[in-house]
Amino acid sequence: MTDSSVFATYEIETSLPLQYAAEVLAGEQSTGTFVRVERESDEVRARFAAQVERLEEVPLTGASALPGAIGDPAERRRARVTLRFPLDNFGPSIPNLLAAVAGNLFEIKELAAIKLVDLELPSAFAERYAGPQFGVAGTRRLMSRPDGTMIGTIIKPSIGLAPHELAEVVSELATAGIDFIKDDELQGNGPTAPLAERVKAVMPVLERHADQTGVKPMYAFNITDDIDRLEANHDLVVAAGGTCIMVCINMVGLSGMEYIRRRAQVPIHGHRAMFGSISRSDQLGIGFAAWQKLARLSGADHLHTNGISNKFYESDAEVLAAIEAVRTPLLGLTPTVPVLSSGQWGGLAHATHDAVGSTDLLVLAGGGIHGHPDGAEAGVRSMRDAWASAARGETVGDALRSSPALRRAVEQFGPARE
Repeated sequence: MTDSSVFATYEIETSLPLQYAAEVLAGEQSTGTFVRVERESDEVRARFAAQVERLEEVPLTGASALPGAIGDPAERRRARVTLRFPLDNFGPSIPNLLAAVAGNLFEIKELAAIKLVDLELPSAFAERYAGPQFGVAGTRRLMSRPDGTMIGTIIKPSIGLAPHELAEVVSELATAGIDFIKDDELQGNGPTAPLAERVKAVMPVLERHADQTGVKPMYAFNITDDIDRLEANHDLVVAAGGTCIMVCINMVGLSGMEYIRRRAQVPIHGHRAMFGSISRSDQLGIGFAAWQKLARLSGADHLHTNGISNKFYESDAEVLAAIEAVRTPLLGLTPTVPVLSSGQWGGLAHATHDAVGSTDLLVLAGGGIHGHPDGAEAGVRSMRDAWASAARGETVGDALRSSPALRRAVEQFGPARE
């Protein structure tokens, strides 16, 4: 790793010689085109051409080739390839970085598969991009949860509640001792429950709870919108005493995230909705390890990773790798909070804690709290009891013996994972 280069790692498939295909990729994304041109001098290539740093053949996935791929399918091979891009090509600019490491390369016909799986970035990016403003420590301070797992939920039903009904749900959750509540990503600024009305309904409930208990649960209002509306939406939340905003990163783009980060006075809850469209295929797209670095640089204080036994496509191994990626230090930036969600409930606490080894997590249970047979308050208690037990090093059996709320959750959701 040098401070004058970006290293981008890909997994590619091709029916052409692997080294040749890697060099086509490097050339197309830097100085080259389909033919050597007059002014592509040796001096230009020496300074600006991307270079193949590493190439390791790996097993084929067995998936179909991308449309338009050339060559004999019987000769297809797969490799993990790292290219070195001179920083001088684009400077410490995320949009221009992406043009190089994730631009036209997905269309190269010599490649039957191409996925960007990791990035190594020089310190110049941290000098330009401030990254998270609050992170783990700031989030804990604002929600008055100095230690232990941060327990949260999503408003359910996702859409359809009138503002006064939303206020009733929030009151119940606050009374139950929840740390964090968020809008669903489907709840934006629609006519039946616009952002301003949700803020007006929710914040008095949280302020009353804070006056009575000294603790104000964090509520992440979804301010996702056109970029020219983000600042006004943020200001609306902050003026009412709100302590968090939520932004759907892929909907506003990384530049939109960085735009609101420069103006934000509260943590940014970064939702990764639509991420599967660029990551789910082994044959095409951008992997989480690469993408999360750019999301953190752009200012995400919290970042969704999914959780084990989730309702989506990712395996436990992929989820745990995503959590570890977010927890890995990046260019000296403030640590981002991994957000576990999708199918989470108290019965997953011990298995998750054993695998991750940390309570610096925000664990969101939607149905796992709202769908508890004894109501949301018992749902919160089941989560709190399970995670506290796991942190103490107890077994699932210990937790079940001591927590009636967790035993009832097991009746509803099935056996707890060891």
